[in-house]
Amino acid sequence: MSESNNQVAGVDNTFRKKFDREEYLQRAREREEKEKDGRAKSKSKGPPVQRQPLKHRDYEVDLESRLGKTQVVTPIAPLSQQAGYFCSVCECVVKDSANYLDHINGKKHQRALGMSMRSERSTLDQVRQRFEVLKKRKTPGSFSEQDLDERILKQQQEEEEIKRQRRERKKEKKKEKAVVDEPETDIEVAAMMGFGGFGSSKK
Repeated sequence: MSESNNQVAGVDNTFRKKFDREEYLQRAREREEKEKDGRAKSKSKGPPVQRQPLKHRDYEVDLESRLGKTQVVTPIAPLSQQAGYFCSVCECVVKDSANYLDHINGKKHQRALGMSMRSERSTLDQVRQRFEVLKKRKTPGSFSEQDLDERILKQQQEEEEIKRQRRERKKEKKKEKAVVDEPETDIEVAAMMGFGGFGSSKK
């Protein structure tokens, strides 16, 4: 009896997991070595890609060609034929014009075109040339205040002419309506009743 009690007392019945400190230290060292190797590989991938500076678009963005048109959309249709704005560079579809403009002006699209998001620094000569171009564009030709007055007068005359034509059309319509609505009056019946006709006196 006493022997069996002693054996039961020696059994580890706590069910707690025992940690081998040396084993886990070894695992931690191995993991650190792998991380160091990974960092070294990522650093030695090669020189960074040199992208061109931002350039202004040499084409006009088409936002209105499909405006107001009906289109049948199927899930199996290619991306370029689906509803929305298709970007051929990134091969994606954007649902509305505002998001499409954000996309084509964004970092992902510009990188796909081979450009960074930094603009090229202009030289003094380039700035002077740009000023000259803008001055030439701004200088008025033969335009004066007299031309402006003539334009305003011409526009007012056109508006008055349009109003006059509208009034004449309304008058013609009223006359036609009065002729159609006026019933044929029986003169004898009207004379017996004591008045000239059955039509209203208002005109």
